Amino acid sequence: MPRAVYVLAMGIFAMVTSEFVVAGLMPQMADGLDVTIPQIGYLITTFAVAMAVGGPFLTIALMRLRPKPALLLIFAIFLAGNLLAATATSYSVMLVARVVTGIAAQAFFGVAISVCSALTREEVRGRAIGVAMNGLMLGTLLGLPLATFIGGNLGWRAAFWAITVLTLIAAAATLWGVPQLERPGSGGGTFREEIKVFRLPRLWLVLSTSTFIIGATFAAFSYFNPILTDVSGFSESTVPLLLLAYGAATVVGNMIVGRLADRFTISVQIVGLALNAVFLSCFALFAELSVAAVVFMMGIGLVGVTMNPAMATRVQRTGNPGPLVNTVHSSFITLGIIVGSSVGGVMVDNIGLRAPLWLGAGLAVLGLVSLLPEIGRRAAAPRPAAEPVAVPDAPVTAKLREEV
Repeated sequence: MPRAVYVLAMGIFAMVTSEFVVAGLMPQMADGLDVTIPQIGYLITTFAVAMAVGGPFLTIALMRLRPKPALLLIFAIFLAGNLLAATATSYSVMLVARVVTGIAAQAFFGVAISVCSALTREEVRGRAIGVAMNGLMLGTLLGLPLATFIGGNLGWRAAFWAITVLTLIAAAATLWGVPQLERPGSGGGTFREEIKVFRLPRLWLVLSTSTFIIGATFAAFSYFNPILTDVSGFSESTVPLLLLAYGAATVVGNMIVGRLADRFTISVQIVGLALNAVFLSCFALFAELSVAAVVFMMGIGLVGVTMNPAMATRVQRTGNPGPLVNTVHSSFITLGIIVGSSVGGVMVDNIGLRAPLWLGAGLAVLGLVSLLPEIGRRAAAPRPAAEPVAVPDAPVTAKLREEV
């Protein structure tokens, strides 16, 4: 595995830590900016919408650059957004900062995954993407708790300053550890070359599968805290430890899927969605049983967001490994986060805390349905005919008998 893949994982780690930091510091930020906690919650939504909508446009603007300069420019934009957040004196300034960092983070994901594809052979691209995506899993496992700890003890601005330092380290590592590439990614190129693949209906179906996979997971993940405390009966002090265990499960699952994504791309998604539907349904049914709740939550961690390597591999094989395709794919993933968390919130208000778990199970089933055309296409594809066995002609056979 090229060293640059691990360097890109560091950059993704910085982006994801910045994305989640607001969730861990909502009370402190509400007091510091003199707004309500729901208004701070809108900063999370703003970041996600900026990623989904603005990320592809920034990627298009950078397509004339080589990948390495594009990554460094994205780091510069992301750094500016974090500096603005760390020094924000009003809610409106913080809102702008979240828009800037959200757009930059999405573009970074797309370009970084394209670089992973360009640096590795096709048969190990899924594994390389899995290694890079460990930055996302570690951002959930370590980045969020660390930023929350720093912000809780030194003030919420200190958390953004820490992310700024982390961003500088990741940018320096990219400068020295990522080689120069001629094109944004193998199969990518100019805007016209990359935009052609979006004419394929099959690509849009593949992208929708990713939305369902991530939407199913985040419908539940967004409300783990109240479900574990109000339904499962855990204390508030125990929940961070349970979320840490969940994060560890995502790291393990991502490593497993990364190993399997290249050879068993569709099978991994089928098994992952089926298991996720089962885990989510069982969690909804037995949420009041503390042991069962933990088991099913860990199961969701193993087969939820960990599908990323298989999802990215399938998208690249259907479209191409270029940065625009990967960024749009990331936007569809972010759309899943928005749908899962927002619709789940409406269902919590009107039905109850178990409702997001049922929503997640339903989205997982829809993900399986979206795979049916691919399954049917593969089943209908003719199998390669067996090669005929060469039979020696009569004179040769007779001569062999004489020799024997």
